[in-house]
Amino acid sequence: MLCQEQIDQYHQEGFLVLDQIISTETLMEIKARAAEIVEQWEPNTEPAIFTTNDNNRSGDHYFLQSAERVSCFFEEEAFDKQGNLVNDKSLCINKIGHGLHELDPVFKAFSHLPVLGDIAQELGIKEPQIRQSMYIFKQPKIGGVVNWHQDATFFYTTPQTVVTFWFAIEDANLSNGCLWVEPKGHLGPLRERFNRDGDNVSMITLDNTPWPDEKSGEPVAVKAGSLVIFHGLLPHYSAPNRSSQSRQAYTIHVTDGKAKYAKENWLQTKSLPLRGFNN
Repeated sequence: MLCQEQIDQYHQEGFLVLDQIISTETLMEIKARAAEIVEQWEPNTEPAIFTTNDNNRSGDHYFLQSAERVSCFFEEEAFDKQGNLVNDKSLCINKIGHGLHELDPVFKAFSHLPVLGDIAQELGIKEPQIRQSMYIFKQPKIGGVVNWHQDATFFYTTPQTVVTFWFAIEDANLSNGCLWVEPKGHLGPLRERFNRDGDNVSMITLDNTPWPDEKSGEPVAVKAGSLVIFHGLLPHYSAPNRSSQSRQAYTIHVTDGKAKYAKENWLQTKSLPLRGFNN
């Protein structure tokens, strides 16, 4: 699937873009299924809100249990001061997570495409296993910022193996909050770990290396159907979406079954199978 030049680019830069490799029909199917999930979802009396400005999720059972469920989370700006939604529910959901790849037939079929396993192995993952999946809406006008971070913070393995597959379901550009990355940033240290102890979670600082900004970062604007693959140590972020267009994406996080997955990681599964792409 990948040529040597692409493999070299991934290891040298920390990320790789495969332009428009997903068919329009598949994109439409995935997008429609995500809309159906939101339509069928009924929020609790205390609706869950996703934000990267507050990592205190201690006691948040809805968030912690989402590791083995299909759960919806609202945008941080989804509610007005009176607690009412600022728009239709379908335009207020931040993401769906985190068990889509096993619990929903449409996403399961897409997530386990053997070609994705082939790509993971070509990038050095000997025994690829899907840990988590998310469908991200990045809603018009209220799509929240995702602060600079490294995915290895949340999926710590020894040695470091997590790789992120980020599928653009819609066009992603500077206007609607595309990804930004720090080229070669994966060569630096892991700055933080998001640890769990029972129902308590906390962000632990490991290294005080400053995060990049847009001056040192690079926007990754891609067309719908493109795949962005990035290293677990690569710093990345996305700006708020103040445009009139959403920026929908689907992501899966893959680790190597040959590596040790930390028992302190927030995402721990008991009933959900841990599988690769060919089984």
